[in-house]
Amino acid sequence: MSETIEQDSVASVHYTGTFVDGEVFDTSDGRAPLSFLVGHGQMIPGFEQEILGAKVGEKREFTLTPDRAYGERDENAIQRIEKNQFPEGMELEVGMVVGAHSDQGPIQFTIKEIEGDLVKADFNHQMAGMTLRFNIEVVEVRSATDEELAHGHAHGPGGHHH
Repeated sequence: MSETIEQDSVASVHYTGTFVDGEVFDTSDGRAPLSFLVGHGQMIPGFEQEILGAKVGEKREFTLTPDRAYGERDENAIQRIEKNQFPEGMELEVGMVVGAHSDQGPIQFTIKEIEGDLVKADFNHQMAGMTLRFNIEVVEVRSATDEELAHGHAHGPGGHHH
């Protein structure tokens, strides 16, 4: 039974993520810890790299530059979409995050501007281009089950889907 986070282990961590200015964007405070299968792309790359080798009870703090988090912003990811492409009667507001389906599967974009019949949509991840700080505490580490490895994700306590 491994007590250290490594490839193919299931790690449970308490975490708080903050922007460089200290604003918290996500935390497990007051909730169950986050469990995930290490090394299968469930988490942003830098997060996984930084917690490898951590032991149960260990606390770590790390800062991820955009290339290790959600990537740099790509100005080509801003597109104009005609209003008639949106569902009829949908209230469109600047700053709204809209889910859509694409050939590559579900995507999200943020409405940046509305100019007449055109909507300026930003397909960058909302945290693209941002440097993120994390504080984590390792709560539990266990080996993944064969089923979890086959599915590529953790199944939570007891190894079942939620």
